[in-house]
Amino acid sequence: MSAATCVWDLKAALGEGPIWHGDALWFVDIKGHKIHRYSLDGQTTSIDAPEQVTFLAPLPDRDGFVVGLKSGLHRYHQALGFKPLITVEDPALNNRPNDATVDAAGRLWFGTMHDGEATKSGSLYRMDASGVARMDKDICITNGPCVSPDGKTFYHTDTLEKIVWAYDLAEDGTLSNKRPFVNVKLGDDVYPDGTVVDSQGHLWIALWGGFGVIRVSPEGELVARIELPAPNVTKVCFGGPDLNVLFFTTARKGLSDETLAQYPLAGGLFAVQVDVAGQPQYEVRLV
Repeated sequence: MSAATCVWDLKAALGEGPIWHGDALWFVDIKGHKIHRYSLDGQTTSIDAPEQVTFLAPLPDRDGFVVGLKSGLHRYHQALGFKPLITVEDPALNNRPNDATVDAAGRLWFGTMHDGEATKSGSLYRMDASGVARMDKDICITNGPCVSPDGKTFYHTDTLEKIVWAYDLAEDGTLSNKRPFVNVKLGDDVYPDGTVVDSQGHLWIALWGGFGVIRVSPEGELVARIELPAPNVTKVCFGGPDLNVLFFTTARKGLSDETLAQYPLAGGLFAVQVDVAGQPQYEVRLV
């Protein structure tokens, strides 16, 4: 496997949430209040968000997204801007949405987390045409919701506890049989961040503080690791026409001036071609 290269040295404070939609990669800089678009020919676009922006999930109309903002979920359209969709939680909690995914049925799964990363006030939610339902709770930093290729296993990460949980996912969207899938024990300051499942059912887990990502089999065994010249890797995404380009978002948040000088590409967008394809990016269906 070739080494990952930095394809956009944008020095994001907290790059996150990459998705492949249409013919481009979309992702956010949460603390920079930006939505970014990157195409394989190197063209880039950046869009200002009105507050912290945490994830993007495509809607069936060509240029529309459900977007996580600090204040709740919004619709975003390139021609119309941001329109409030739903307030998820009481603002007094000082929570914000974090990572998200869309399953094959068009259901949006997303977590909330304490913005100060201090209390277990976060929850896991499912949104579909019937509304929003809380599926799990008492989590400080929610991350990495993703689904197996057969649609029967749901994964969710409790970052501070360093556990990726697995659940049985029923056709109606209910979760059951919560169980530890993998404990990420790679060092005191290494935490599992965003995850994605490839077409073979393996999880790719980004490592905050771990300079890369790991690939874990459906049985929970570590089978591969990719190193990056950036300490804080936040999420992984498959993209490109054949879904075999692996993209990585990274962050400069929390790094000292000395560390940033040593790893100047921290906060960049990285990519590498791999020999396995990802799953398609599904669209949110609210009707």
